[in-house]
Amino acid sequence: MANKRCPGLSPIVLRKKFGAGMTTRNYRDKEIVFSQGDTADAVFYIQSGPVKLTAASTRRKKAIIAFLQRGSFFGEGCLGGQPLRICTARSIAQSNITRLRKESTVRALKRDPQFAAQFVAYLLSRIVRIEEDLVDQFFNFSERRLARVLLPFGQIIKESKPEYPLKVSQSTLAEMVGTTRARVSKFMNVFKKKGLVSYNGGLQINSTLLTAFLQNRPLSVSTKA
Repeated sequence: MANKRCPGLSPIVLRKKFGAGMTTRNYRDKEIVFSQGDTADAVFYIQSGPVKLTAASTRRKKAIIAFLQRGSFFGEGCLGGQPLRICTARSIAQSNITRLRKESTVRALKRDPQFAAQFVAYLLSRIVRIEEDLVDQFFNFSERRLARVLLPFGQIIKESKPEYPLKVSQSTLAEMVGTTRARVSKFMNVFKKKGLVSYNGGLQINSTLLTAFLQNRPLSVSTKA
């Protein structure tokens, strides 16, 4: 759901690296950055505000892939030969996002070792996260999967502007966890009693306690095949 961030890539810093190969603009709440099926011709970097990635199947089923926060890249599939977008990216609340043209990004990665290292570190963190999510989905209980989904929301909520608080429904959490809303409701009540979450004017997450909770429930993977 969330990955290692790349802070410090302000529009000024990126302008020095990309020149005319980049543009930065503000997005309104729920405004689409790109849609599933669009031509994949650029990489995006979040300066501020969260972004939601969703995908839909031909059977009209929809899935939430991730909520990304400030300092995250998305749309990088174009660099690996992805011709069309496989998901929709939508701004949540108000976001400021930089668009980096594919050709300019490729040149920057070749010419700027520091930027290349940051970018590769980000991609590796995403791969690790996806692998852990798959292990969780196949081998671990819904309670642990919910805790992993909630943890990144802690930082996103902290960075949200008071006039645009992040709202996460239990139906959304159930969709991301891969379980029912009833089970999410049950686990959220347990988490509330343990002090992991609260509802003081909206969802609040105690990241420290939630991290400790996950550490006491490691991934259910054998060290031997």
